[in-house]
Amino acid sequence: MKKFVLSALIVSSFVFTGCFKDDDTPIIIEEITIINNNGGGGAGEDCPVVAVTGIILEDTTWTNDNIYQLNQKVVVDNGATLTIEAGTIVKGSPGTGSLASALIIARGSKINAVGTAAQPIIFTSITDNITCGQTAGTNLDQDDRGQWGGLIVLGNAPCSFSGDILEAQIEGIPADDSFGLYGGSDAADNSGVMQYLSIRHGGALIGEGNEINGLTLGGVGNGTVISHIEVVANVDDGVEFFGGTVNASNILVWSQGDDAIDIDQAYSGIVDNVVVVLGNISDHAFEVDGPEGTGSGAFTIQNATIIGNADTENGEYADYRSNAQGTTNNIYAYGFKPSSDVELDNDGVATNYSNGDLIFGTWEIVLPTGVTDVTSVFVNKAETVTVTGFGSTAAAITLAANTVGATTSELAWTYSNTAGGLGF
Repeated sequence: MKKFVLSALIVSSFVFTGCFKDDDTPIIIEEITIINNNGGGGAGEDCPVVAVTGIILEDTTWTNDNIYQLNQKVVVDNGATLTIEAGTIVKGSPGTGSLASALIIARGSKINAVGTAAQPIIFTSITDNITCGQTAGTNLDQDDRGQWGGLIVLGNAPCSFSGDILEAQIEGIPADDSFGLYGGSDAADNSGVMQYLSIRHGGALIGEGNEINGLTLGGVGNGTVISHIEVVANVDDGVEFFGGTVNASNILVWSQGDDAIDIDQAYSGIVDNVVVVLGNISDHAFEVDGPEGTGSGAFTIQNATIIGNADTENGEYADYRSNAQGTTNNIYAYGFKPSSDVELDNDGVATNYSNGDLIFGTWEIVLPTGVTDVTSVFVNKAETVTVTGFGSTAAAITLAANTVGATTSELAWTYSNTAGGLGF
């Protein structure tokens, strides 16, 4: 089909120089340009590509008869709500540092992204050959990472920061860009709704050793609804919670580069019904840190199935660090190596375990070949604090004999299952 450019169609565009101060590039507020229109839009056909750059200041809707292309950071700010229709495809452009593409929902603004099992909302790379009406392309897989940034949602809920400050700047956003602030005192803060989202091939580098997570949640409150979220092939973490109180359910992370579920800064919500499938470079299924200041908050991770990587040196069950506080319960784990462990990383977290501030409920583990004692999977690496009973709630089982873990049928809609062949 012949492609042509409609470069004259620009909606609400003007130059604004007071944002994105990580470079000196002028920023266009909500520049929207159709750059490719073939008159299509049905399954398997090309459809218009709408390039979006800059800051969205008014309520805006993205529809599923277009593909939306993120050029650098696109920020929803000023109390605006971005509504994304079921079945919409959003593609991020490549770039690193200040040129990395990401969709950022600033504090006080909202995202209303409600997909369905049949029509998920898909965030992916412009290199993905998926088009309107499709749920998967054919040219990328779980090993294609770092081709754009990710989705960042920021709110006003409590976090525990070093020095007991009330708010902080999310990682990767320069300190003088106010849209990067998160944290506050409103536990019930509402950043919108995210349901049936598939986030693929992200994690662009924004600084030395610093990549964007698939879904970053900074100070997000429990008035926000998050369910049925998939992250595939992200360079850094799958989903990271920086404080906040939001609950999240029906989460799948496949083949991330770092940790699947990462918890920091006294996050105190519930993460329920989780599937993690480690890839060949993945680190932990769970990495949990606690408060950085005097504020406290206890997480819950429950009803999770975590599948290891037995083919490379990478891949651990979980690492609990830096004063972690909360509960991990009803975990089914298999496919890990003999060297993989569930770890208490330091004296502070070992003390929390001994004091009952860090709780481990039922774990059912299919032991790797050569491992005969399930308690040996649970390792205390504290320098001076000893613990008793660590691993006592775990049981060794045979494959598929589990009585706990995720209800995987809730995730049968995912790319990981339908195109990736995970077999839920």
